[in-house]
Amino acid sequence: MTSINTTSSFQIPHFLLICFPSIQSWQHWLFIPLAFLLLIAVIPNITILEVIRREPSLHEPMYYFIGFLAVLDLVLCMATIPKILGVLSFDLQVIDLPACFFQMFTVNALVAMESATFLFMALDRYVAICHPLRYPSVINYKFTTNAFLFILLRSILVCLPYPVLAARLQYCFRNAIEHCVCTNIAVTSLACSDRTINAVYQLAIAFGILGSDFVFICLSYCLIIRVVINIRLKGAATKALSTCSSHFILISFFYTLLLVLIFTNKMERVIVPDVPILLNVLHFIIPPALNPIVYGLRTKEMRPGIMKMIRKGNKNSDIK
Repeated sequence: MTSINTTSSFQIPHFLLICFPSIQSWQHWLFIPLAFLLLIAVIPNITILEVIRREPSLHEPMYYFIGFLAVLDLVLCMATIPKILGVLSFDLQVIDLPACFFQMFTVNALVAMESATFLFMALDRYVAICHPLRYPSVINYKFTTNAFLFILLRSILVCLPYPVLAARLQYCFRNAIEHCVCTNIAVTSLACSDRTINAVYQLAIAFGILGSDFVFICLSYCLIIRVVINIRLKGAATKALSTCSSHFILISFFYTLLLVLIFTNKMERVIVPDVPILLNVLHFIIPPALNPIVYGLRTKEMRPGIMKMIRKGNKNSDIK
């Protein structure tokens, strides 16, 4: 009995990120498409930030939200994809426990921040279309500052228990994480102590916080559609729907991928384990790659600034 207790109290020094357990022999080939997607995500988001910084006409609350989303996308990509590329191509599988728990917190906090940012962007569109006369007095710089503070504080406070609860568990025998990043489920499944609180908390946050964000976003767009249908001005309804439809499709993709990810993790005995792992990796890279297209190239006010930067870049390259 003494030997069992001694063994169970042993804490492993580090974790190993296995990434895709079923395709270990050729998973390194995924390095190329992921590196390409990383470039697609990073360069356009940096471009959007630079365009917003340079163009005085874009110094408005709506574009600040777009810029904040670009920052979140960049941080999310850089917090996950470089480590994944290192695991896939250079076998850099070792990650210390504190680094793993910090990555767990960072990833969850960034996803929560993106969710809250989508919520405020939907609110921005709701006020702009449904109450256009009140827009300057409601969606102002004070509102934007308070929104950013709310996004940061809520995400930090809600996601801080993830690493705290995971760190209190004992990790005795297994240290191989069958994932590319330190997710809550993948890490706590290795624990030799009870992880019920961790699982319950994750579900509560997923459906209570992210779920409520999605419900309010859907409600905002339903109200927008109702107002747009009643618009009599020629072309106004089409313009409003064109702006909001692309936003809503992108937001739906973000939450749908999260839901699929949650359910595939719960059905791990039925589904090949590499499927939820791949979905999770894609969730870190696909939305950041799509967001600049929807919120940048499809936004009429931002297109001139983007084209100006491209032309300036071409002139500089010609001079060289």
